[in-house]
Amino acid sequence: MQTPSEFERAYLETHDPRAQSGFRGSAERWEAARRPIIEAIDRPAAFLDVGCANGLLMESIADWSPFPIETYGVDFAPGLVELARGRLPQWADRVWLGDAASWQPPFRFDFVHVRLDIGSLERVLGFGRRTIVSSDGSFGRPDSPRAQPVAERVRELGLDVVGELYRRSEEHQVEIAVAWVDG
Repeated sequence: MQTPSEFERAYLETHDPRAQSGFRGSAERWEAARRPIIEAIDRPAAFLDVGCANGLLMESIADWSPFPIETYGVDFAPGLVELARGRLPQWADRVWLGDAASWQPPFRFDFVHVRLDIGSLERVLGFGRRTIVSSDGSFGRPDSPRAQPVAERVRELGLDVVGELYRRSEEHQVEIAVAWVDG
């Protein structure tokens, strides 16, 4: 597991907002790899991104959702939290420093997003009414991991998946798997 300073070095070595969010590629590729997450959002809501990095997914979800969304974020790397607060000053008080394994949310969110690789999934489930778990990857590039079978992994934890999807963009050589559970 990487330390906060290792994440900060990797994410802050660039000025590209997608790379600062842990993603390499164009804005179109980012959208192809992340936009399907909004399919799990079915009403106006408060949305928390666990592992929010620079806040780009928070910003994107608010832009893409057909419903009004109040976005929030939490990350364990102090430099990334400060970057997110600086990038999104209108939401600076909605970005917290904390580790998903020990952080206490100030209230229960309607939707909580977490990447499958962040871990602490069982704990994150208590943060919201619906937890959205995602994994994305590339294909056609031997150095890049593929999207993980999210719904299968969530079911292995004994959880009931209430929705799932898989999208693949041939144009952008990116894929995303998403599953969501209600709690």
